[in-house]
Amino acid sequence: MKLLILIALGVTVGVAPASAAVEQCRFIQAKAEREACYERQAAALEAKRKPEPVYDNKPMEALQQMRRDDEEVYRSLRSICRGC
Repeated sequence: MKLLILIALGVTVGVAPASAAVEQCRFIQAKAEREACYERQAAALEAKRKPEPVYDNKPMEALQQMRRDDEEVYRSLRSICRGC
């Protein structure tokens, strides 16, 4: 029984600081302060989100260039050796 109480107390103490970091904007009475609070939360949330991945076409262009080079090499090899 004492062990269960100690575990519950430890979990409560461990969770309390994490929940204290979140601002409760809905409880702010002044409209301007409440809106400022929401703006701060939106900015923090936006900062946490990962930016949209930017797709780069350079690898695709490099792959296409390598394929063109390979075709040139294959053509030159076919003209050198025909069924050796």
